[in-house]
Amino acid sequence: MSTQTVQNSPAAGNEFWTGFVLAALGAVLFSAKAIVVKFTYRYGVDAVTIIGFRMLLSLPFFAAIAWFQARRARRGRLPRLTLKESLLLWLLGFIGYYLASLLDFMGLQYISAGLERLILFLSPTFVLLLSAVFLKKRISGGQWLALGLSYLGVVFVFLQDLSFSGANVALGAAFVVASAISYSFYLIGSGEIIRHIGATRLVAYAMSISAIFSLIHFLALHGLQGLVQPVGVYGLSLIHAVVNTVIPTFMIMWAVARVGAPLTSQLGLLGPVSVLFLAAWLLGEPITGLQLLGTAFTLAGAVVLGRRKPSA
Repeated sequence: MSTQTVQNSPAAGNEFWTGFVLAALGAVLFSAKAIVVKFTYRYGVDAVTIIGFRMLLSLPFFAAIAWFQARRARRGRLPRLTLKESLLLWLLGFIGYYLASLLDFMGLQYISAGLERLILFLSPTFVLLLSAVFLKKRISGGQWLALGLSYLGVVFVFLQDLSFSGANVALGAAFVVASAISYSFYLIGSGEIIRHIGATRLVAYAMSISAIFSLIHFLALHGLQGLVQPVGVYGLSLIHAVVNTVIPTFMIMWAVARVGAPLTSQLGLLGPVSVLFLAAWLLGEPITGLQLLGTAFTLAGAVVLGRRKPSA
């Protein structure tokens, strides 16, 4: 059977579109965490507390799945991890959902949810360029076209956000940019190791490791007394943990396994678009015709990506 036949087979097409939908929906749910974080900040907590509660409440889900996956590996149903893979998992756990989340939440203390999401539009560029430099992966014409359309939309929206002022806006933006770079490295690293250990296993292990780092940081800073918080903090943190962390994290990794890290990251552009509307609805952040125009260009970029044929 020729490569072209495989590319155009129904199974390959279904696999591609399943990954496409998982990446898009996962991006929306994952991006909506910015709204939950802004609500949680109203209780006077800090970024370390927010990420600590998020990982505390999501850890049971990830740890249970990690235990089940490790049990399968011990019984020979899954390949055992090499030392190199184990070390890479610890690195991915540190930079992916500990460091990237911490930097993101620190930035959200100073800037709006909409602006935070817009800055994270940079992630697809970082993934594509880092993949090209370190993994020697060619950037296709379709990817450049999709990025061009999407980032033209970002320009329009940023024109609206030029009205943001204040001494801490630049600091908040810098934190979020650093978060985007950290998460891009996580996506690239996970895209390489996922072929051997699988998406579900990768997420369960990496997120459990991230939870360990997050809880160590939280307890070192606040101690057990930090667990004494209003009921509202626990309620919002539960939503944050399940709806904005556990569910979309697996969606995104399953998408990476099907369509690759660059395309998954580019489809993440849909997340910031959704947050613009959610922030306007729930937080009262302004949304204007200029922002809607930018949104249209961003969605056009996603459509271009969707028309790309799945590759072998």
